[in-house]
Amino acid sequence: MRTKVSASNERLSVKERVVIICPGRGSYTKENLGGLQKFRPLLNEFFSRLDTKRAALGTPTITELDQEVVFKPQVHTKGENASVLIYAYSYADYLNLDQEKYEVVAVTGNSMGWYTALAVAKALDVDGAFEVINTMGSMMQGEVVGGQIIYPVVNEQWQVVPNTISLIDEALQEVNKLEGCQAWISICLGGYRVIGGNQKALDFLLKKLPKYENYPFQLINHAAFHTPLMKETSRKALSMLEKQLFHQPKLPLIDGQGRLWTPWSTDLEELHEYTFTTQVTEKYDFSKAVTVALKEFCPDKLVLLGPGNTLGGALGQILIENDWHSLKSKTDFVECQKANPFLLSLGRV
Repeated sequence: MRTKVSASNERLSVKERVVIICPGRGSYTKENLGGLQKFRPLLNEFFSRLDTKRAALGTPTITELDQEVVFKPQVHTKGENASVLIYAYSYADYLNLDQEKYEVVAVTGNSMGWYTALAVAKALDVDGAFEVINTMGSMMQGEVVGGQIIYPVVNEQWQVVPNTISLIDEALQEVNKLEGCQAWISICLGGYRVIGGNQKALDFLLKKLPKYENYPFQLINHAAFHTPLMKETSRKALSMLEKQLFHQPKLPLIDGQGRLWTPWSTDLEELHEYTFTTQVTEKYDFSKAVTVALKEFCPDKLVLLGPGNTLGGALGQILIENDWHSLKSKTDFVECQKANPFLLSLGRV
């Protein structure tokens, strides 16, 4: 005989469907220093595994970096250190997620966050994820190729200002006509555009783009990832990181072009090729990735992994752009977050 369950009890037992968002470079800041301690001793084995690998390579361990007395930009923001720190923090946040309360229906990330997303979806195991992230993060060791600047395309209420988008496009057309200058949109980041290029082009754009608050500014220790300047980096990555590292994902993945990689249809050779070619040398459209996550999976919540909350504003802007839950402004988003948060930011400090 089937036991009758009341409507109220049935509702209480249903998990909330969530999409996991993995942050990229720049998310580990001085406010996060020492933050890994909150995961101990539960995840000591995970951190020890990473520490052992880093020590074997003769590089500072995750624990050493996280337990520095003060945040050192010249140390903590370097790709070879920042990337693995962010992976450790983000993946620890994921492992700490209440699996009884939340059902993860898809995973995506921003830029370097794609590698963490691969780990969360189990397309890379813990060792494979470390190898990919540590290798890619160390590609610029010694000399950073080009750089990135950031510029907003929204107003104070996070509504898109169309003439700003065209202004950036015109500035890019102008700079690329100058001798020795190369620049492209490298990331569509909600209400921001990240521009990657060589330093001569970036210097021109830093002067050309109208000043707005503290924008435009150049991102510290960021190379021109997601642009054609990274073709040599892509070639090295393909030769160093074999496709055998990849496994069939256990969760749907959404990449930087808004494409779905499902557990049932993913071709591992194509996933390997995308990760180290397209993802490295072409524009990363984080806005499109999140839009696909919203419209394909209709989640109850978005869960932004730590460290920090650097993507919180960008995610709010993407929700507004899509009129999601009838959100039309920053004020709407802030009120929604107070009343019934749609975005859960695990790394908020």
